[in-house]
Amino acid sequence: MFWFSVPLLLAALPLWSQAPSSTAEIKSPDLDSILEHMEDAEHPTPAQSRPYQLTRDYKMFMGADQQPTSDVTAQIDFVPPAKETFTITKSTGNSWGEKIIRDLLISETASARQEHSSAINRANYDFVFVRQQNFGDAPEYVFAIFPKRKDKYLLRGQIWVDKSTFRIRQIQGVPAESPSFWLTDLHITFQYAEVSSEWVLVTVDGLAKVRFLGQFTLTGLNIQPSEPLSPAPKTVAPAPN
Repeated sequence: MFWFSVPLLLAALPLWSQAPSSTAEIKSPDLDSILEHMEDAEHPTPAQSRPYQLTRDYKMFMGADQQPTSDVTAQIDFVPPAKETFTITKSTGNSWGEKIIRDLLISETASARQEHSSAINRANYDFVFVRQQNFGDAPEYVFAIFPKRKDKYLLRGQIWVDKSTFRIRQIQGVPAESPSFWLTDLHITFQYAEVSSEWVLVTVDGLAKVRFLGQFTLTGLNIQPSEPLSPAPKTVAPAPN
């Protein structure tokens, strides 16, 4: 599912410009095998999935301002396999900032409900191997991703796939369609990590133009570790006659 280190901002560079010059380095190490493992890792078994709750703080900065023009805190609840809801618990600053962040959260939760049509897999994307690169201390495969259709839940950009777990650690890209009327030329970075035994979105960073207002920077950071929610009550089968 997708849909989102602070601050990481995107630059819309041609994907091929980042490829190393060495032919040996850019040779793909069995693309289909990596993608198959990645798709399996994105769909954990029911025993590995559990509901969780997290708190994320969003800040919007205008131009080069050091102080945010809007500060919004949201509580996000996720119930596997594809139910995500949010509640805005605090909002300060300009009201349009809350409107933009609310639109992004609506897009994120809608993407969770449309898991199959928004997932980063071969049904929705074409993949090109770019390079191998360490993400901190973790070796990663880096792929360019190209949506197979125009959809606001899909991104054109790059992904970083952990070589040992095949989990997607980072996504950088440009939405095929803007998730909000207010945003144009949006470049966004999502980073994921394991928190409380769950692989979750931990930071969101973006650079965009806001209609009528100019250039803005967005940062979103989880400020509270994910907490397990009470599981749904189990259905007890009737005793046989």
